Amino acid sequence: MFGKKKGPGEKLGIYIHIPFCRSKCDYCDFYSLAGREARMDDYQRALLAHLKETAFAAKGIWVDTIYFGGGTPSYYGAKRLNELLSAVKKHYMVEKNAEITLEANPDSVDFKSLKSLRKAGFNRISIGMQSACQAELEAVHRPHTVEQGDEAVAAARKAGFTNLSLDLIYGLPIQTVPSWWDTVEHALSLQPDHLSCYGLKLEEGTPLAARVAKGERLPSDDTQASLYLWTVNRLAQAGYGQYEISNFAKSGCASRHNLRYWTAKPYIGFGPGAHSDFGGRRYSWIRDLEGYIKGVLEGAPLLDSEDLIPREERGSEYLMLRLRTAMGIEEWEYRGTYFMDFAPIEARLREFEGQGWAEKGPGGRWRFTPKGFLVSNQLIGDLLERQEKARLSDLLPRAQARYQGKKA
Repeated sequence: MFGKKKGPGEKLGIYIHIPFCRSKCDYCDFYSLAGREARMDDYQRALLAHLKETAFAAKGIWVDTIYFGGGTPSYYGAKRLNELLSAVKKHYMVEKNAEITLEANPDSVDFKSLKSLRKAGFNRISIGMQSACQAELEAVHRPHTVEQGDEAVAAARKAGFTNLSLDLIYGLPIQTVPSWWDTVEHALSLQPDHLSCYGLKLEEGTPLAARVAKGERLPSDDTQASLYLWTVNRLAQAGYGQYEISNFAKSGCASRHNLRYWTAKPYIGFGPGAHSDFGGRRYSWIRDLEGYIKGVLEGAPLLDSEDLIPREERGSEYLMLRLRTAMGIEEWEYRGTYFMDFAPIEARLREFEGQGWAEKGPGGRWRFTPKGFLVSNQLIGDLLERQEKARLSDLLPRAQARYQGKKA
């Protein structure tokens, strides 16, 4: 399955999915489950076995990021989390300064558990604060209070976490412009090292989508856009550099694991629904807790999808992912890696520049502006169309030449 390994010196990330939650938030579309605590021990057995049996594929490759996501990993319990981290360190070559992140909800952490996690090696924590308005939290059935968010931050700092991130959401039901301003200011008062500010996306099949279908209103797209642009400016003033569409960090505190995704670096995922990009292949496990447990422990079908990624598709990923980031894209990086013509891409970027959507920065790197980030899906789609047209126009003369050669 794993194919050819990456080149010398390339490092690896590990993602471990913890699908358990105390309760399901109304907007959530991630694979997560409430009321399934009785399956935690069997799931732990499956994860430990899967980590062990997969280690051969990563032999000789250093791991520099480990990320526990969910779901609510903190709800899984410090004992299980520490056991999983110990297994990773036992079976994989983990760098001494590896970034090891835990996602947490304010209602499922305390000083004692956080101190245990920090001692075991977790060195970065991402707390799902989401809002500093209690009514907004209740409107989407978040399982914690504003006060619990503050207490979780204080406990994490006391436990020794020096790299702390807060998640915030704009566009929530009943949210207003002033209430979002208050949320951001409240978050800044807690002095996090990193902030993730996500615009609410209405996902089909969620309780919130059903509520909206029945007539409930959300902040308009124009309101969300103004909230976003205000946030970019406010966080810049506060010393948080924007390094990706939704992510802001103090110097040296950008999420190294998430940057791995956006720069197409290899990673292996564990757990139901987890994805991997390793050995030139992209694959994912079935999005089903019971199926995952049976797949690992009993040999039942486990793989959900698997693809060998051709160079042309990697070139498209380069545009899609790098243009989400402040680092952007660069002509010779693109030409030298994917052997594709950058001229039609740059011509369109110059047109975007005239609209205030893109800019050419130091070193000749093109990137989107905050206004460009707001419409990045459309802009990237446009660039991908031009990339495909350029590729096809390049293939035609080659095919004609081969045909003429055969004729002769």
